[in-house]
Amino acid sequence: MPSPQELLPDLTGRTIVVTGTTSGLGLALSGALAAAGARILMTVRDAERGAAAVDQVRAGIDGTGSAEPVLLDLADLSSVRAAAAEIRERAGDRIDVLINNAAVSLGPHSRTPDGFELQIGTNHLGPAALTWLLMPALRAAGDRGRPARVVTTSSLGHRTGGLDLADLHWERRRYSPTRAYGASKLANLLFAAELDRRLRAAGDPVLSIAAHPGLTTSQLLANALARGSTWRSRLLVLPDRYLSQPVAAGIAPQLVAATGPADGGDYLGPAGPFEIRGPAGPARRSAAARDRGLANELWRITSAATGVDPDPGPAIRA
Repeated sequence: MPSPQELLPDLTGRTIVVTGTTSGLGLALSGALAAAGARILMTVRDAERGAAAVDQVRAGIDGTGSAEPVLLDLADLSSVRAAAAEIRERAGDRIDVLINNAAVSLGPHSRTPDGFELQIGTNHLGPAALTWLLMPALRAAGDRGRPARVVTTSSLGHRTGGLDLADLHWERRRYSPTRAYGASKLANLLFAAELDRRLRAAGDPVLSIAAHPGLTTSQLLANALARGSTWRSRLLVLPDRYLSQPVAAGIAPQLVAATGPADGGDYLGPAGPFEIRGPAGPARRSAAARDRGLANELWRITSAATGVDPDPGPAIRA
């Protein structure tokens, strides 16, 4: 299997935003991209942990790449707005790639500061708002020969939960951590596809591509267990521990989506059996993830919930 560096072109002069970078996939992505010459804006929730992560990335750079932290809590829309403004200013309003990588999983039912269910708020609503707020900078950096890219990270878990738009925050249903996580990852795929359709209709030089890492050793489940979780959620630790691939391999689909041969609307994941591990290749969507009507309605509801105007804006009909 190719190493991360073998998957990457020379990224000198390119600015890439990666969310969720203090550990796991985000940290590995930042290191690989910076080592290829890119300037990486690493979003972090905690300043101390963020500084340590940036130092780790900088220690592995041998060339023109760079790394710097940006405080961002995707669960808090005021933080999303502040971080988006800071990123645009620091990047000179030109961003070549946005990788929406950060996520939370499982854990007990809890709310974001804005009142959203934690997983849909952190994994979908925050990243969607960030994407829309950064779109002018992505559009400015892209051109026909080399479009800018938005990479949305989904999961095999998108198949485990439907998306109830009438009860997005689990106010009427009995809460299921695994189904709520699956719903947030399904929302990621629907958002990425709808964004692709609208970018194409607007003729913007930006690609929307989705990716998932298969089963990859990371801190996601460990963090969930630290917050507390159900016994069903704890059972997921076993396949994660014994079937997962190392992070260096798990980031391959995201790297190809961000910089490799991919088209808008693609969904990439491990090409091995059941998409658990292996080199990057086309991934399969569930029937719900292919529902254009659901994607269009989610787009509308997301805008209303976040208070952020969608970009691109015109409605796209199924």
